[in-house]
Amino acid sequence: MANSEFDTIAAISTPAGEGGISIIRISGSDALQVANQLVKDRDLTKVASHTINYGHIIDPETQEEVDEVMVSVMLAPKTYTKEDVVEINCHGGLLATNRTLQLVLSHGARLAEPGEFTKRAFLNGRLDLSQAEAVMDLIRAKTDQSMQVALNQLDGDLSRLIKKLRQDILDVLAQVEVNIDYPEYDAVEEMTSQMLKEKATEVRQHLVALLQSAKQGKVLRDGLATAIIGRPNVGKSSLLNTLLHEDKAIVTSVAGTTRDVIEEYVNVNGVPLRLIDTAGIRKTDDQVEKIGVERSRQALNAADLVLLLIDASRELTGEDQQLLTATEKKSRIVILNKTDLPTKVDANQLKAMLGDTPLIKTSITDHTGVDQLGETIAHLFFNQGIESHQGDVMVTNARHIGLLHQAKEALDDVLKGLADGMPVDLVQIDMTRCWDLLGEITGDSYQDELLDQLFSQFCLGK
Repeated sequence: MANSEFDTIAAISTPAGEGGISIIRISGSDALQVANQLVKDRDLTKVASHTINYGHIIDPETQEEVDEVMVSVMLAPKTYTKEDVVEINCHGGLLATNRTLQLVLSHGARLAEPGEFTKRAFLNGRLDLSQAEAVMDLIRAKTDQSMQVALNQLDGDLSRLIKKLRQDILDVLAQVEVNIDYPEYDAVEEMTSQMLKEKATEVRQHLVALLQSAKQGKVLRDGLATAIIGRPNVGKSSLLNTLLHEDKAIVTSVAGTTRDVIEEYVNVNGVPLRLIDTAGIRKTDDQVEKIGVERSRQALNAADLVLLLIDASRELTGEDQQLLTATEKKSRIVILNKTDLPTKVDANQLKAMLGDTPLIKTSITDHTGVDQLGETIAHLFFNQGIESHQGDVMVTNARHIGLLHQAKEALDDVLKGLADGMPVDLVQIDMTRCWDLLGEITGDSYQDELLDQLFSQFCLGK
């Protein structure tokens, strides 16, 4: 992302296409002057801050009226970017919106880059880096729970914890420096080592707790890649349609109907699943079906969770046994489907084969067992259920997880160094490294290249 030097930027902040309204956001020191050139019958420089004002957009060159609008005026510093912000609420058609944007750009603003409004909010101290990243998590949230986690992070829950840990580290480092520079007691080395050991152990416990939340947090943020597998005609597409509450996949009694992988997001008991309906895995001479089967195997290997369907109305086959073996090391739930028909599979015997793997009996036709499936998925990844984690400080971001791992390793080096009798002034180097790494989470320490990479992932206009 180019260095903007905090000039005035503008972009459409609503999705492209037809709608009720479309919003053009302008931010910067000249935002008010740029908009004021275009609004007829209203002097925006004289209206109160945080008001919305009726007017018409005109082309100053031709005096042609472009659109009837409402204009929000918000003066610094109480704005998203802590700069002057003007938002022009146009009618939601493509033509009026684009013409208005072009007028804004030709009268003193430049087109914002992806994430540049939020980048300015960070650079101006409105948000720290973890809060800025939570903005995009909030936009992409797929369940109430993932939205709440993003909101908690946006409110600063993670930031406050990280900043407290950094302050604790800084306090002990300052005391170490005092003890090193002004030793007054013969036992100062021992006292200082004990102080470092206690603080490193305490901070490490907090980092371990955050990392333990990372698995669940990543599920809420990115969704759980869930492969629905089984022999042909066991009910995979029917299960997909039931979870989606729509007929997305073709369902017939003919084996091999699903030839390719179908992916859809669905909210199951608060857990976002990226459902992957696969072609039935079997030997086939059909070239197209062979490709589908191979893609099914790839989806199985990449899945975070496997839903393995078995037809209860038919005896277990060699193909069923192969799939049970292939998924032994995966997080999986085995679903004994078609229990509304005369059953030929001994559920007790199957359960004994599965060990700790959950076994759910369903009839997709009768919609029985589906609720139990949802509850099992939630408990499999959230122990006591997803509700038990509400209000927890949860880490969802892969960048944060990586930095927390590195910070914990730095503390491990501190504790090992102390145990090995290393001099305190060398041990404190690792303690300082932990402090720096935690600062990268909140943005207290960062490189410009990191900001460019992070904010380029945002949508335009945010």
